[in-house]
Amino acid sequence: MAEEEKNNMSEAAESVDAENVAESQDALAPEDKTSEAKWYVAHTYSGYENKVKANLDKTIENRHLEDQILEVRVPLQDVVEVKNGAKKTVQRKMFPGYVLVHMIMNDDTWYVVRNTRGVTGFVGPGSKPVPLSDAEIKPLGIKTQNVTVDFEVGDEIAVVAGVWKDTAGIVQRMDYSKQTATINVELFGRETPVEISFAEVRRIDS
Repeated sequence: MAEEEKNNMSEAAESVDAENVAESQDALAPEDKTSEAKWYVAHTYSGYENKVKANLDKTIENRHLEDQILEVRVPLQDVVEVKNGAKKTVQRKMFPGYVLVHMIMNDDTWYVVRNTRGVTGFVGPGSKPVPLSDAEIKPLGIKTQNVTVDFEVGDEIAVVAGVWKDTAGIVQRMDYSKQTATINVELFGRETPVEISFAEVRRIDS
């Protein structure tokens, strides 16, 4: 009897493992995969929104996924509080328990976001990620226009205008929502990252 029970437990464990593998493999149907970045919603544990954003930002930097996961955002709104007859404007999360991710959905980016500590899954039927529509994005104050530039992370660019004019550097990070590129410049004897507007730089052809 003990041997039979042991075999049943082993079969159950194998079944669970198979389901987990299937979930990972089937998380993205072929039609869900796209080369165009869209906004997706990740569900988080309550109170973990900022931690999830920080963890994701760090993972993006460490794995050099800046060109696939473009931005992680915790939408905030101004709320007027009245205490003891005094008005005070404070910022509150618009959607507690959710984080917005602007990303190119593929197996790698799905895995990175889904396995970030604090994330419980994507918003969508059967946990399959469904991008936000333009109508859903508009109230959030997120710009949806596509920005095309002729350089990417790792390219050398020259600053042709602004405060850092005549400076050159390697692109470390790109923020399409803010339309900026981050390069390292020497400041006070050490390299310091600075953000430069897309409009103020051009690629240096090797």
